[in-house]
Parts: sequence; C-alpha cells; structure tokens
Amino acid sequence: MPPMRGPVTNKKIDPKSLIRLLKYVFKKYKFHLFFVAVCLIVNSVASVIAATFMQRLIDEVILPGITLGMDAVASDLTKIITTMATIYLMGLLGNTIYNQIMATVGQGTIKSLRDEMFDNMETLPIKYFDTHPHGEIMSTYTNDVDTLRMLVGQSIPSLFSSILSLVFVVFTMLRYSIWMTIIVFAVIFTMTKITAGFGGRSAQFMKDQQASLAKEEGFIEEMMEGMKVVKVFTHEEESKKQFDELNEKLYNDTRQANENANALMPILMNVGNISYVVLAIIGGLMAVAKVPNLSLRGFNTVSIGVIVSFLSLSRSLSMTVSQMSQQVSTVAMALAGSDRVFALIDEKSEEDDGYVMLVRANIDEDGNITESKEYTGKWAWKHYHAQSDHTTTYVELKGDIQMVDVDFGYEPDKQVLFDVSLYAHPGQKIAFVGATGAGKTTITNLINRFYDIPDGKIRYDGININKIKKPDLRRSLGMVLQDVNLFTGTVMENIRYGNLYASDEQCIEAAKLANADDFITRLPDGYNTMLTNNGSQLSQGQRQLLSIARAAVANPPVMILDEATSSIDTRTEALVQKGMDNLMKGRTVFVIAHRLSTVRNSDAIMVLDHGHIIERGTHDQLLEQKGTYYQLYTGAFELE
Repeated sequence: MPPMRGPVTNKKIDPKSLIRLLKYVFKKYKFHLFFVAVCLIVNSVASVIAATFMQRLIDEVILPGITLGMDAVASDLTKIITTMATIYLMGLLGNTIYNQIMATVGQGTIKSLRDEMFDNMETLPIKYFDTHPHGEIMSTYTNDVDTLRMLVGQSIPSLFSSILSLVFVVFTMLRYSIWMTIIVFAVIFTMTKITAGFGGRSAQFMKDQQASLAKEEGFIEEMMEGMKVVKVFTHEEESKKQFDELNEKLYNDTRQANENANALMPILMNVGNISYVVLAIIGGLMAVAKVPNLSLRGFNTVSIGVIVSFLSLSRSLSMTVSQMSQQVSTVAMALAGSDRVFALIDEKSEEDDGYVMLVRANIDEDGNITESKEYTGKWAWKHYHAQSDHTTTYVELKGDIQMVDVDFGYEPDKQVLFDVSLYAHPGQKIAFVGATGAGKTTITNLINRFYDIPDGKIRYDGININKIKKPDLRRSLGMVLQDVNLFTGTVMENIRYGNLYASDEQCIEAAKLANADDFITRLPDGYNTMLTNNGSQLSQGQRQLLSIARAAVANPPVMILDEATSSIDTRTEALVQKGMDNLMKGRTVFVIAHRLSTVRNSDAIMVLDHGHIIERGTHDQLLEQKGTYYQLYTGAFELE
C-alpha cells in the first residue's frame, strides 16, 4: 500500500485561500451582503453620531442652561434627545437585521462547502483514502469548517464594521481638531505595530494548532476503532504515551498561539488608556489657554463639549482597533482551515477516460444484441468506435477476464506485481494463494480499476478495461471482503446497498441465496432491524452473510471473494461457504483464501510469491507437482 500522508505544518500562511473564500461567499450571497453592508453602515454611523450629540448636548444645552436656565434650552434638549433616540433605534434595527442575515450567510456557506467537499470526496480514487488518515479527513469536516463558520459569520462582518467605524471616527475627529487627531494617529500606528508583532506570531501557531488537532483526532479515531486490539495486546500504556506526545504538541501550539493573542488585548487597552489621558490633558490645556485649534471647519477654539466628544471618540477608536486585533487569531485559524477545506474540494477526482458503457440488452436466438430500455436480465457492453468507422457494436456481458503481462506498483520505485498473466473464462473459479503481501488483493484492485496499470493489459469480454467507464465496470463486479462494512440503517437497507433499485422481494431472495434469511427472521424486527456501529450487534459470521446477500442482490457476472471466511469459526464458515457457493453458481469468480480447503474445487489455482505467479493449475495438478502449493497444503510451509 502507498505510504500515508499527514497535514503539512510548516507551510506559511497564504491569504489566497481567504480571498477565494470571500469570492465564494460573495458569489452566492451578493444580495445578502449588500443589505449587510447597509446595516453595518447605519450601525457605524449611529455609534459615531452618538459622540457628536454629546458635544451638542454640552455646548448647546448644559452650559447655556447653567447661565440662561433650562427653560430657555428645553426645546433644543427635546430635539437632541429625540434625534439621538431615532438614530439609536436605527442602529439597533440595522444590527438586528445584520445578525439575522449573517446567520443565513454563515450557515449557508458552511453547508455549501460541506456539500462540495463530500461531492468531490465521493469522486476521489481509492488511493486518496489509502494515503490520508481518515481522522484527519473527518477533522476537515468539523474543526476546519467550524473556523470558516466563525470567520464568515463573525470575524469578517466585525472587521468590516470596525473599518467603517474607524473611517467615520477619524473623519469626525478631523472635524473637531486636527492637532489632537495627529496624536490619535500616532497611537493607531503604535497599536498597528503591536498587533502585527503579536498577531503574526499567533497566526502561525494557530495554523500549527489546526494541524496538530487533526493529527490528534485521527489518532483518537484509530484507537476507538482498534480498542479490542489495544486491550488484547495490553497496549494501553503505549497508546497513552503516543497520545500524550500528540496532546503535548497540540498543547504547545495552542498555548503559544493564545499567549500571543491574550497578551495583545491588555497591551492595546493600556495604550488606549494612556492616549485617553494624554488627549484629556492636551485638550484641557488648549481649552483653558484658548489655543487656536485647526479642524476641517477651519480655525476655532476647543470647547468643553468638543473635548468630551473627542475623548469618547478616542475611546471608541481604541476599542475598534482592539476589536480588530481580536479577529487576528480567528482569521489565522480560518486561513489554516480554508487551506485544508479547499485542498479537499480541489483534490483531483478519479480519472475516467472510458467510453464503453454497460446497457440492458435483448439477445435473440441468433445472438444478435439490441439495447433495451427495460430490465431483461441480460447485459451488454455498448462500444462506440469513435476513432475508426463511428459505428456502435454490442458485446454480451459474460464475465471473461484476461490479464496479460501486468506490472504494477503502488509507488513508482516499489513494484508489487511482475509480469502477471492469467485468464478466467465465464463461469470459472480462479483462486489466489500466497503469503500476505504476495499481491493477491492487488490483482483484484486492478480488475476493479481502483488503481491503473502502467504496463500490460486487462481485458473484460475482450475489451480493454481502460476503455470501460469505471462505474459501469464496477457495476458488473461484485465483492465480498474480509472486513465487512455495514451502514447505519435497517437490515433491508444494507442488503439493498448492492442494488438501490431492488425490491424487498429481491432483497429477501438474495438473503435466502446467501443463507442469511434464517438469522435475519430471528432478529427483533426481522429485515427492519436497525443496525448501528457497523452492525456491532451481529456476529462476524452474520455480518459476512449480509455482505454476501448485498453482493447477491447486485447479481453481477463476476465475483471477487477476498478472504471472506478467514475471520470466522469453522462452523460458521460452513454456513458462509454454502452461501458463497450459491452466489458463485454461473459466475466468474476470483477467490483469495488462506484456508486452502476453500479453494480445492477451483478451476485454476494461482500461487503467488512476491508479486510473481510461481505455480498454476488445479488442486490435483499442483499436488502432483509437489511444489510450493503441495508444501502449503501438507503443512510443510505456512502462508504467513
């Protein structure tokens, strides 16, 4: 098998995936985002105008009211309060609408991303799943996608709102005092440098944290699946040690990320507090000394109301910058997550350049084949000759398999099969015997085109399988594996997995053929019994019988039995073997078995050793040769 690959942790932060995410969101929700932008503008303007009303309240109402009396300014007070209340209500309304819309945008984006991830994952070749830990793939659907949810639903709107507030606040400050605004600019510059320093380090550690989290979750999933093995071999302490190492790495990455992120806020807040004090002193001196003040409105004097409003704006500005800095860690985590999410979406789908299709067929007495729209029980290969005479020919699906001079390796520098040639005529049973790693399962993987061969030919009913569409090829093949996968659902649904169009009656007939009907009818709800956790409530033999029934309902002309009885007891094996015998009747069958008693009646037995077929023949012929098979059968050699 090809080596497993894990997440890359030393890759630098790349903003391209963030830009792609923004384009993705904008494309799907441009009208939603337009209304969000309007709401944020209203909200930002309302928060800034509130500070300007403080200046008017002090300069136009409170101070004149002290000298002239409150009755003289009552109408102005009512007008200001009414205007402030209206603006606050508009801001509240805008904030409410914005939150409602962003819930739709955020969750809708995540749903679409998960859909695209899963849709593409279903098109990936088996090699991808052989080389990527399943726990890490699962982490992409959970942790990485959740970081994008936070980014889209919270961080991006918050950043946009903060930028708007920043612009409005600075503009309003310049209308009050350019001199004091320059001081504020110096404070903003200082805050920006601090944020870049701490935030940059935090961002890289956040990216490492996501990779470490994926590794840890992958290990946990592996331990859960293999807990029996851990218990049997008393591997608990070693497992704890391995987990501690992964958890320590995750702890260090998370700690360093949070140390930088957590240190940022107190520093920025204190810088803001210092600027608040400095501005209060300078503004007070300018007001007392009546220093000419330059603003966008020209030269004027600084009033008490201006100082109070300016200080409020300064505090608002500090909080805005701090709020923006808080989003650094979220953006960093989302960058790491988006890299992995889009990597799965962009993963290259399984190539399929086949053009020969499997179709329903009518076959008359003379052997003439025509395509049928109705199910006839007969199938044919529809072969359109695009490169020659542009005609269409039909070849009956019989199950004739030939391999000619096949070489193969999962990795270019590690060859697994060497010059393998064999044939299986329709209805024949071909067995593969050999030690683990000899290449038995690899041959069946090549027949299914889970992997493509670099050299040699595999023909199916005389057609090169590279010309056959992969779904059509695999639809004509049935497999019963040693490791049975049952899905959450009823027994009936698990059998129907082999043929989604099968009726209940056809599923029951398949179960009877597989010798599974007897135990199924004794289950609490019979065929409607719910199976969970890979059918853990069933015995290994019962699960295997369901696997055979699933293959039987597909009714393929070619069957591959990959060590289907190696993990069950002898008594159950007899029951399973009877079910497989029923399944094999009239079909071309490839059998991989460790128990040589199950292959005695094969039409041909191939003995493999390190990717070479070293012996071939019937059971009796191989015994007469007194070679490797004879020594295996008599116990002189062991398969393992």
